[in-house]
Amino acid sequence: MPRTASPEAPPSAPGRRLQTRRSGVHGKGVFAVQDIAEGEVLIEYTGEVITWQEAQDRHPHDPAQPNHTFYFHVDEDHVIDAKFGGNSSRWINHSCDPNCFADEQDGRIFITALRNIAAGDELNYDYGLIIDERYTPKLKAEYPCWCGSANCRGTLLAPKRGWAPPGLAPEKPAKAEKPGNKASPTGKAAKKAKAPAAAETAAPSRPTTKARSPRR
Repeated sequence: MPRTASPEAPPSAPGRRLQTRRSGVHGKGVFAVQDIAEGEVLIEYTGEVITWQEAQDRHPHDPAQPNHTFYFHVDEDHVIDAKFGGNSSRWINHSCDPNCFADEQDGRIFITALRNIAAGDELNYDYGLIIDERYTPKLKAEYPCWCGSANCRGTLLAPKRGWAPPGLAPEKPAKAEKPGNKASPTGKAAKKAKAPAAAETAAPSRPTTKARSPRR
């Protein structure tokens, strides 16, 4: 049975700190309303916790945009589907030079500041989407990145070797999957597959992640 990823998150600073609005990067985005310090827990990535089989049965959320989901990889058997019971965390965009990271704690995902973030800045994290298929130019183009950072990969897909999401130790990388393809134990936030992990998979992680597998 699906369950909701919620209860008691790590302590965070009081007051309204985040705002969801249109992003110059892609679709909606989440922005800091006040200055945020490195290491602060900003928000939990919530939603229904379902099995990969259930995620595959639900895929795609939108047939017109098959790479747009809100799946976030939790473990070998489960993902968080933020389409149901999700919050504003599902709108956090991907960046190849992120200011946040997705921190997994006992099956729950917390978006945490990787560095100091100024009021008005958009929050982002590396979806780290990794799928089993061979990375061809066509496949990379299906998961485009528009972050605009100096080290932009041009795609939400993360390298299959020698890569670990920012904020995580190399021996414990995040992992994302594309529904229908069991991902290798690496990298989404499946979309922001936005996977992507993901957040939202275009995500996840990334829905990441997330990793997640998001994209909007």
